[in-house]
Amino acid sequence: MSSLDTQFLSLTEHHGRYEAINPAAALKDSASGKVIFITGGSRGIGQATAVAFAEAGARAVYLTARSEPALEETRELIRQANPNTQCAYSTCDVTRPEQVEAAVADCVKTFGGIDVADANAGHLAHWAKIGESDPDHWWHTWEVNVRGAYHVIRFCIPHLIESAKKWAAEGSSGGHLILLSSVGAQMLSPTGSDYQTSKHAINRLCEFVTVDHGQDGIKCFAIHPGGVATELGQNMPEEMHAYLTDSPELAAGFIVWLASGNADWATGRYLSANWDVGELVSLKDEVLHDDLLVNRLRARL
Repeated sequence: MSSLDTQFLSLTEHHGRYEAINPAAALKDSASGKVIFITGGSRGIGQATAVAFAEAGARAVYLTARSEPALEETRELIRQANPNTQCAYSTCDVTRPEQVEAAVADCVKTFGGIDVADANAGHLAHWAKIGESDPDHWWHTWEVNVRGAYHVIRFCIPHLIESAKKWAAEGSSGGHLILLSSVGAQMLSPTGSDYQTSKHAINRLCEFVTVDHGQDGIKCFAIHPGGVATELGQNMPEEMHAYLTDSPELAAGFIVWLASGNADWATGRYLSANWDVGELVSLKDEVLHDDLLVNRLRARL
């Protein structure tokens, strides 16, 4: 059976923001001129990511979530972080394609495009053995985690392609797509079948984005955001709460780093926000040569 201890590279682990991924220091102005589209941006990791992009100089951040008061709170935090970063939002259920399409269209109408799309919205309900699970609750996890991510991909892709072309012409990097995965994607935890299989699917979906649209300039990553004690994270079995030791700012800074172009070589792969980015980059040749950090069948000939 897989465990958390076997799902990490032998790299220095971080549990909070550090210099290399600090959007207000090492990554200052790395998002300058860019428009960021974030689902699930009203709290937790999504909220921290929105603020981090503002700190990194984003021209605009567009937020979606189901709660308008919480979205307004995030907008105020963005204003405090950087008064020059514009912000707009709309309420949106990511499982509804027409709502995601409308939100994307509103973002493009308001700000002129999308340079980074962050499919952050997720769902994790009470865990149960498959034979004791509620069919509707089990499938709803897939609806939010996989179908919701697909909707963001589907409706943002045309605009991300334009972004990639625009920034490439300027000698820079655009067209970044971030999918929230989890270390759970690699695990087999009893009672976690809905959540962990949905996140496993996210990793393969990330690969397909690269296969289908890498030639269009899209850079897609499936990331483990760390163990964050969000409301969603607290829904895991109590014995797993000891792993919830990471700050939401860790994932936020890591996402800004990915969108800066520093990891474009790793497109289509699963990456952990806990991994030291300098040490990760040092493994570039090995990762590419051996096609690492992707889901594959293991077999011994």
